Amino acid sequence: MKFLAITLITHRPDPITGIQRTTHDRFREVVDHAVLAEELGFDGFGVGERHERPFISSSPTVVLSHVAALTSRIRLFTAVTTLSLLDPVRAYEDYATLDHLSGGRLDLIIGKGNGTAQRDLFHVTPEDQWDRNAESYEVFRKLWRQDKVTADTRFRPPLTDAEVWPRPYQRPVRVWHGSATSKESVDLAARYGDPLFSANVTHPIKPYAELVRHYRDRWAHYGHDPARIAVGAGTAGLYVARTSQEAVKVYRPIFESTLAFQRESGLPVVFETVEDFVARSSALIGSPQQIIDKVHRYHAEFGHSALHVQADANGLTPSQHRTSLELFQSEVAAPLRHTLPDPPFPWAPVLPGHSEPREPVRA
Repeated sequence: MKFLAITLITHRPDPITGIQRTTHDRFREVVDHAVLAEELGFDGFGVGERHERPFISSSPTVVLSHVAALTSRIRLFTAVTTLSLLDPVRAYEDYATLDHLSGGRLDLIIGKGNGTAQRDLFHVTPEDQWDRNAESYEVFRKLWRQDKVTADTRFRPPLTDAEVWPRPYQRPVRVWHGSATSKESVDLAARYGDPLFSANVTHPIKPYAELVRHYRDRWAHYGHDPARIAVGAGTAGLYVARTSQEAVKVYRPIFESTLAFQRESGLPVVFETVEDFVARSSALIGSPQQIIDKVHRYHAEFGHSALHVQADANGLTPSQHRTSLELFQSEVAAPLRHTLPDPPFPWAPVLPGHSEPREPVRA
């Protein structure tokens, strides 16, 4: 199994201290967490894309380019690239550039995105968002694979023998499809034989497991080899401690602050207590063995080979955060790497004709 640390770059007051970092300091923290993730042995680092409060992750290519310059091994993910909101030509240009600068360490997780404010900002409607997402992906996919592209598009000017530069580094970049509860995203992934990344954050396991099963059904419907399926899954929180009692004690005020924020914001509340959150959500809070057991339970439902955890401290002190990540890597990830399978493809640049990965571009 492969392990990613991700951030949506939420920008709101610390749930325990109530202090809100400046925008500058928040970005600095994200970069520091990416460097730490590579130091500790994570396989990937992901940055979300959102265009509304309370997020400041509107430019993942810029953030990931900076991370690429400060790291050398870790793969770089988007979580997710909101193609339903973007011009696929411009998105291709940005990501092809980032892929060169990182030496082919880029993986994309795409999705339609969500939220009324960002849909309004880009004049995307609930009725057309799925068609926009599919069209943008189809054009993006062609641009990465073909030197000249012709596309009769609805949501941007049509393309006729269009040449878009730079030409890509990876041939092609790997694209995962992020999905929470939408069959449209799952079907798009299965149609093209692409891997799926389940959000697996807001609810208990059932709706996510049903969607993964639907993905496997659609994969078979489109005639793909079942041995080539790759599924990733998210988690709702992370705190690893030596004992479950210590983990719950530390995480309780973080949970209660988040619960109050959800209620004040009119967001749906799924888990009323920290005990229920630990037991029924995908959050990995507890002793190393408890977390290993939970990952195995989820794997029995998903069959996933990649897992993401939160890169942000999210109310933990810097010391607590680092200790938790260190324990996760040494006493959770290490045994899971031996007992659960990796994705069915090399965790390396997709470079046909090259036996060794090439170096990233250096200034």
